Amino acid sequence: MEQRKKALIVGMAKSGVGAAKLLTAVGWDVVINDKKTEIAGLSEALSGVDVEWRLGEDPVSLFGGVSLIVISPIIPMTVPFVAEAQKRGIEVIGEIELGYRYSHAEFVCITGTNGKTTCTALTGEIFKTGGRHTFVLGNIGVPITEHALETREGDVVVAETAGLQLEGNVLFHARAAGVCNITEDHLDHFGTMERYIAAKCKIFDHQTAQDIAVLNYDDAIVRDMARLTPARTYYFSRKEEVQCGLFLRDGVVIYRDETQEFPLIAADKIKIPGGHNLENAMLSSLLALGMGISADAVRQTLRTFPGVEHRIEFVREVGGVRYINDSKGTNPDSTIKAIQAMTRPTVLILGGYDKHSDFHELFEHFHGSRLKGIVVLGETKQKILDTARDMGYLGYCHATGTFEDAVSCARVLAEPGDAVLLSPACASWDMFDNFEQRGSVFKQIVNRFE
Repeated sequence: MEQRKKALIVGMAKSGVGAAKLLTAVGWDVVINDKKTEIAGLSEALSGVDVEWRLGEDPVSLFGGVSLIVISPIIPMTVPFVAEAQKRGIEVIGEIELGYRYSHAEFVCITGTNGKTTCTALTGEIFKTGGRHTFVLGNIGVPITEHALETREGDVVVAETAGLQLEGNVLFHARAAGVCNITEDHLDHFGTMERYIAAKCKIFDHQTAQDIAVLNYDDAIVRDMARLTPARTYYFSRKEEVQCGLFLRDGVVIYRDETQEFPLIAADKIKIPGGHNLENAMLSSLLALGMGISADAVRQTLRTFPGVEHRIEFVREVGGVRYINDSKGTNPDSTIKAIQAMTRPTVLILGGYDKHSDFHELFEHFHGSRLKGIVVLGETKQKILDTARDMGYLGYCHATGTFEDAVSCARVLAEPGDAVLLSPACASWDMFDNFEQRGSVFKQIVNRFE
């Protein structure tokens, strides 16, 4: 009798749960591990799944008989236990790679620093409108492993692929790959911008001349990525007329390639607002058009797609003040885009877990903006206050303790006709499990206001 294969999963958040379910379903013996000894909701998530629980133990002590390790995206590939596993000949991969190996679909993938979630959701809707059986998975909140075994030939997986996830890829192949933009982020994990960019560029691994790459022409780092892939390259630009792709002319989004040029849609007909969302719409449109989806299906979706939860999401208006949830704003550049989208005087709630970001450029963009006050909280509070002092904005800042205190303080500072914007420019992990939980708590607090 052939001996069953044994896998170790390190890190038991959503991706770890998905990996455990998939591997047990296809006949692996599975050991689960996490540095925490107790994880809320894990027993319920793995109810009926036959795995060996080894929480709180050193992963190296669990290597016996293991031929595959699947690690959480928050674990750098440079940690000592990964190096030890590779030294012993044990393969180490990420959850995206695992899901890909057991999927039968074509992968359409989006990466970059900001806009990934909106692009992924929008691209998925365009493919569905265009008649393709589509799964929308990845960093958007549903692990690829959750649905990999359901996919069939001809299906499409539209996947948000963060650099943290791409780092663990080996055989992964994106039939179509799009890159939104690159700005400083996750330096607590990668250490340098060079390693961060290199992880993003793994989206092009194994592409061929029959594949598609969609790149932001206005971002020099992204534009230069064309040299990394043999795929057919499309560009999108708000500033220049590109030779192959989408660009803006007199308020109309124009498609052009070697054989044709036609107007796709008037920019003001795209439902999701803001210049950054125009870029997101162009990227999503090119991924779809490049994969054979009709221009009519693209237009229909652009006119109706409402955006995604936690990204410049209107919550409600109370006492003439509009409350906006941008909890997805987890780095300074994302918050810059949110501030630029504001049409009212704005009180900004800023701060959270420290990803080693620099906030000086964020404060530079406050000049000439509608910002009227800043409420600061979280692990980065002092760092932000120090930056505010450097940039002459300390008088705008109000330091608070708890998250509820911050929202209450913002409410006091705002006057009728103003907006309160939660766009922290930081991760949520100092106070919350994830940015979704942070945004949901913000909405709960605001919905209690009378």
